[in-house]
Amino acid sequence: MDVMGDKATLFETGRFVQPSGDGEEGEIVAEQAAEELRQRLAAEAGDIEAMSVLGAMLLRRGDLDGAEPHLRAATAAGDRAAANNLGVLLHQRGYADEAAGWWRIAAVAGSSAAAHALGRHHRERGDEPAAEYWLRQSAEQGHVLGAYALADLLEHRGDPDAERWMRAAAERGHREAAYRLARALDLRAGPETAGDNGVSPAAEAEQWYRQAAARGHRRAALHLGAILEKRGELKEAGRWYLTSAKDGEPRAACALGFLLRDAGDSESAAVWWLRAAQDGDGNAANALGALHAERGETQTAERWYRAAMDAGDVNGAYNLGLLCAEQGRTAQAEQWYRRAAYAGHREAANALAVLLLQGGDEAGAEPWFSKAAEAGSVDAAFNLGILYAKRGEDVLALRWYERAAAAGHTEAALQVGMARLRDGDEQEAERHLRCAAGGGSAEAAYRLAAVLDARRPPASAHELGEALHEKTECEEWYERAASLGHRRAQVRVGMLAAARGDVVEAARWYRAAAEAGSRNGAFNLGLLLAREGSEPEAAVWWTRAADAGHGRAALRLALVYARRGELAEGQRWADRAVSLGPAEVAERAARLRDALRQELTA
Repeated sequence: MDVMGDKATLFETGRFVQPSGDGEEGEIVAEQAAEELRQRLAAEAGDIEAMSVLGAMLLRRGDLDGAEPHLRAATAAGDRAAANNLGVLLHQRGYADEAAGWWRIAAVAGSSAAAHALGRHHRERGDEPAAEYWLRQSAEQGHVLGAYALADLLEHRGDPDAERWMRAAAERGHREAAYRLARALDLRAGPETAGDNGVSPAAEAEQWYRQAAARGHRRAALHLGAILEKRGELKEAGRWYLTSAKDGEPRAACALGFLLRDAGDSESAAVWWLRAAQDGDGNAANALGALHAERGETQTAERWYRAAMDAGDVNGAYNLGLLCAEQGRTAQAEQWYRRAAYAGHREAANALAVLLLQGGDEAGAEPWFSKAAEAGSVDAAFNLGILYAKRGEDVLALRWYERAAAAGHTEAALQVGMARLRDGDEQEAERHLRCAAGGGSAEAAYRLAAVLDARRPPASAHELGEALHEKTECEEWYERAASLGHRRAQVRVGMLAAARGDVVEAARWYRAAAEAGSRNGAFNLGLLLAREGSEPEAAVWWTRAADAGHGRAALRLALVYARRGELAEGQRWADRAVSLGPAEVAERAARLRDALRQELTA
């Protein structure tokens, strides 16, 4: 009869199964009807156990009026399962205190189900000591619901013994206990930490998530999917997301959408995002907004961003600001940025500050930059550095540059490296320049190469008289910067190639620099072409360099035209070289100009 009493505790939920009567289910109903008839006949004959079973059957069916007299009769005869079920019946009728009295009788008689129900009753009334006593009685007798309810009570108090009972309930098949145990383990430590059983909390958490998810717990399926996705097991992650989403978990539908989008299936992603967004998921609404914005459907995008905002997702206001800014609606962009920034969105605060700065309101921009930077926005920290540097407040600028650089901001690391170079701290400068160069900064790669270049000793000659060339680290950084389009690096790579006799490679880099506007690249390309016997083409590049202000190129042109006998043109370029300098070039150009003038007036 304990089993009947244990089953009766399920009636507290108020849910009853009504078989349909079709096919096999119809046969089951017929068998149940026959069993009920047998129990009724036995009960009418005075069988106490039959009275208890019949009462439980009627209670399960929802026939409270029919069940009550049988349960009262069996209870009066000392049947503890009947006492427990009578308590359930009275609780459903709204007579909680009378129900508790019968549960107490059944619990004292050893019913673990009644002890659980009595513990729940006391907790609902705020009597936690009594609740703990009866729930512990139920849990120690092996009642799974009692173990879970006790764990919940102890966890509420912060009692470390809660996990033991949560584990006990989970081990006996309670899916919510399995989920909550997994959450506790998941939040406790990283995967590198081993528990007492040699298994890391993260690994054990995954096991419990899996058990709860297999029993139909949708949030457990969501978390299991997230763990698998992070590990790269996307196919299985997608299956669990799908399971959770079909059970009505909007976050799983949203996550499944992102998984499908990353796999290139935007249409299917949109279906799941729509489902999640309609269930109130702001992240999914934002994703739909971004999808429509990419397609140029700005009105639809704005509608979904507003839906995200209405769902409490502050990203909706930020994205609305971005959308308005892209359309040139500056006033509305500021309005939405400000709304998101006041709600604590750090990137919105940074965007608002940039917008204000662009409008000339530096005083209004600074506090928003500060707020965003203090909240962890790397871009805002860098922008603050720019703001202070512009004012000449170098110490403050450097502090914010360093903060942004520490968070991986490439341009901030470059600025710190350059500041350290100016201070003479070459070691710190190199460290930051390496970070910036590794992050893709061409300027940092060039400056790092220059630092390393200045350190290297003069190249030694091979004993056979040929230079033995091995590419140094500084050359590799020069080449990295050159490949990223850095003009001075391209000239330097060309010079290094020319030094080792690789004329073709040198010409390639000089030409790349010259075509990008480097006057040194144009001058050096001219020298290379002249040495190869292509003086007319060399003159073309020297003209480009001289027009850009290169004095040596102007002097070379003066010499070219003087040799050709075009004395007036030579004199003109000599005059240009004198004005451009440097001093050594100006002196030579002046002598050439005077000689050409004398020749012209002779």
